[in-house]
Amino acid sequence: MSRSQLRRVPGATGLGTDDTGCTILHIDMDAFYASVELVTRPELRGKPVIVGGGQRGVVLSATYEARAMGVHSAMPMSRARRTAPDAIVIEPHHERYAEVSAGVMAIFSSITPLVEPLSLDEAFLDVSGALRRLGSPTAIAELIRARVYDEQRITCSVGVAPTKFIAKLASTQIKPDGLLVVPADQVIAFLHPLPVAALWGVGERTEERLVALGLRTVGDIAHTPVDTLVRALGQASGQRLYDLAWGRDDREVVPDVAEKSIGNEETFARDIDDPEVIAREILRLAQKVAARARRHGIRGRTVVLKIRFADFTTITRSRTLDTPTDIGQVLYNTAVDLYAALRLQRARIRLVGVRLEGLVDLEGSAEQLLFDDGSTASPVDRRAAEVAADRLRDRFGHDVVRPARLWTED
Repeated sequence: MSRSQLRRVPGATGLGTDDTGCTILHIDMDAFYASVELVTRPELRGKPVIVGGGQRGVVLSATYEARAMGVHSAMPMSRARRTAPDAIVIEPHHERYAEVSAGVMAIFSSITPLVEPLSLDEAFLDVSGALRRLGSPTAIAELIRARVYDEQRITCSVGVAPTKFIAKLASTQIKPDGLLVVPADQVIAFLHPLPVAALWGVGERTEERLVALGLRTVGDIAHTPVDTLVRALGQASGQRLYDLAWGRDDREVVPDVAEKSIGNEETFARDIDDPEVIAREILRLAQKVAARARRHGIRGRTVVLKIRFADFTTITRSRTLDTPTDIGQVLYNTAVDLYAALRLQRARIRLVGVRLEGLVDLEGSAEQLLFDDGSTASPVDRRAAEVAADRLRDRFGHDVVRPARLWTED
């Protein structure tokens, strides 16, 4: 965890720390593209850095040092160079951003299945189902922040609140590298002093119209008759802004059900160079990924292995199968073959991950009858055994049944 995280006290803004009922989290990476670039270029930390391309392009991201000089996202690069002539400009690496985003989203999904991504670098989480397992909403938020920093070496800001709208406002207010809890009984105190532009749906033109009416803060809107707002802005917009001004937002977190991939990864407590330990972890992850695929009724055609070394260098290797699969043994055999082909010779490894891509619905995929998974059991028998294990885990707990090779760890 970063030093600023350790020093920061949630609720230090005077709102308090009572997170009862505050089960909605909005998590936003700080200066995402720029932060990802600084992971591999640490010598640039503390300097104004702009991520963008060409004179005719736009700024994709900027460090907070560059922002302090007046640079912001979507600014034309030509203007950004004039605004901050001493800033360091870096060409974007979109594949790397997608990879880090997938790792961050995997962390979120390990906490709760109720994850609603908004972009590569932010998402809403409903953690109501994780409280018994992981603790209070604030404890879960701190856990996520620590894992994001430990696994991806970037920071994020988190808003914890009763609703999506307030959670997003909170994360924005506490940036960068912060956590803000808005207790249920403090929503109005938090919301009403904010400028009208803080409300969703208030762009430049709407803001001008509201200011022309003498409405400059959210509190001003809240204490304006709703009929007045409707006459000025229309029925839908006027009613929506009035409701938001009183903190009313009944929208639920809607998971992204159309997953493009399913994966799990593990950061070791210490760097590992033992191939046997790494192979066992690949087996564990392959079993988890396959179980998730079966639970969602999908199969995948491409197996991806991810390796992060002690120096944070990350590589991925993939292999596309002839037939889509949801069998853990098939995933393991493929992933461990990819690992063996790297011939790492006891390189020190920090993280290993297994991912299944090219997903198709179970009903629309061919039966896994001809795939040689290298085991003595046929694929049909192997899958039946794994499905039976799924049922046992659902009933008696995750560790009640696992491959014999994993029992040797205890």
